[in-house]
Amino acid sequence: MAGRTIYITKFDMDRLLKLIEGLRLTPKPVKIDLDLLEKELYSGKLVEPADVPKDVITMNSRVEVSDTESGERTTYTLVFPSAANIEENKLSILAPLGMALIGYRKGDVIEWTVPSGIKKLKVEKIVYQPEAAGDYHL
Repeated sequence: MAGRTIYITKFDMDRLLKLIEGLRLTPKPVKIDLDLLEKELYSGKLVEPADVPKDVITMNSRVEVSDTESGERTTYTLVFPSAANIEENKLSILAPLGMALIGYRKGDVIEWTVPSGIKKLKVEKIVYQPEAAGDYHL
């Protein structure tokens, strides 16, 4: 989303870059656009966990989003791949939507490409953000 500043905590950045590096070293070809995630991370404003605005999506945040076309609302928790479970709405950072969500704020409209075209979601509410709750270890 051009013109927007996304925020990434130093803790999330370190863990996500290690995840990307590990995936690149795997002998199996990875079908995930790691370059896109890395570009998104490096384009963000790096902040200490205690300094991240309370309305920003960080790892382990639970957020409510709405489809701008249908109005349908869904709540997701943005997690690392090992904790992903779509039946529980635990969305992997490596999923296209997970990559799209990281670093954005309440009120932002996020666009990402799906097989049928461009999908737009609005961040309606940050239900839980670990840093805002003082849970800096998550």
